[in-house]
Amino acid sequence: MTAPISIRLRAASPGLLALPWLDPLEKWPEDAADFRDLNVGPSRHLVRFVEAGYVLYALKELPTRIADKEYRVLRELEVRELPAVRPVGLVDQPDTGNSILVTEYLEHSWQFRRLFRRLPRELVKHRERLLDAIAGLLVDLHREGVFWGDCSLANTLFKRDGQLLQAFLVDAETSEVHATLSNGQRAHDLDILVENVSGDLVDVSMELGESGERIDEDLAAAESIADRYRALWEELTHTETFGNDERYKVEARVRRLNELGFAIDELELEPATADRSRLRLKVAVANRRFHAQELRRLTGLEVGEGQAAILLNDLRAHQARLAVERPEASANEVVAGFRWRTDVFEPGMAKAAAALGDVADPIQAYCDLLEVRWLLSERQGHDVGEEAALAALAARQAPSESAAQMVVAETATASFPPVGR
Repeated sequence: MTAPISIRLRAASPGLLALPWLDPLEKWPEDAADFRDLNVGPSRHLVRFVEAGYVLYALKELPTRIADKEYRVLRELEVRELPAVRPVGLVDQPDTGNSILVTEYLEHSWQFRRLFRRLPRELVKHRERLLDAIAGLLVDLHREGVFWGDCSLANTLFKRDGQLLQAFLVDAETSEVHATLSNGQRAHDLDILVENVSGDLVDVSMELGESGERIDEDLAAAESIADRYRALWEELTHTETFGNDERYKVEARVRRLNELGFAIDELELEPATADRSRLRLKVAVANRRFHAQELRRLTGLEVGEGQAAILLNDLRAHQARLAVERPEASANEVVAGFRWRTDVFEPGMAKAAAALGDVADPIQAYCDLLEVRWLLSERQGHDVGEEAALAALAARQAPSESAAQMVVAETATASFPPVGR
């Protein structure tokens, strides 16, 4: 007797429900679903990509016990607002002993292999940002008690976030969620990351026919991740002391954390000496969404932390202009925020996205437009205006740092075809 199939789906679109879930994934006929052929590199398990209802999903077939554990971990990461792919469902197939894990594909993201193949080594800053991103991801996970277990570049997707890169966990097969992690667990996870990244980078260099000095650079880059991780962990967790007349150091610490994107959950000041001449500062740090939360409060927009920092600067510059031209329109910051959204951001975003093409991330395109305009204006000594910046953006002709950003943007947009086209 055939055991009943178990289907759990959080996205009940007709196209998703109609897929042939009774059959093993490898036996799905080509006409059974709208398959997308994405070059995502090697995987321990069969992975296929399917579009349904204008959404792209990743379907991974693996043993039921492992699939169930990964689904539960990904759900927990989503609850904790950690950067990871979104779990959509789990389909158990008792006759085979396997299950199909369904996750939503992360739009406008790419794998490190595709990025490194296209990114010239002389653009060191972007390689540095990639290493910062994965070190930051591991810090975020560890702060929430998540042991990754198989952290590597191969198990990570990257997405542009303003002038930063944001790393997202893709594979949680070996992950565990605890109340807290011990120093030993964190150190072990970090050792795994350094070892795996070394292998990832060397593999790409070998594919590109590089050796010798290039390989040494790869190994040094991987080792640097440990330093990046420890520096960020120390900034978030260390306790400092200061004198009664040095309370400005509290504000300085808060500013440093905010600049890194972290909101403050709680500040605690306590005497550090018997005579109370020195105080001890302990800071409880919340998630890395400080600027994003402020932008959402003022405009209702949901964007990445790096993008939010750039957009807030644009909003504040617009508000300053309003204060001179129309003081009554800038009095209420929420009203000013929504006027910036409708009068400045949305029209500018549409133009920037059109300049970069249909597959561009519209919000990131507007961030790039702001950067290109600023750099062109700096070079020419006056504001060049929006049209000149749009022309440079469309032609991928922008000065210095922005030129490098365009390479990354082209990598992102060229990686995978857009959904629904």
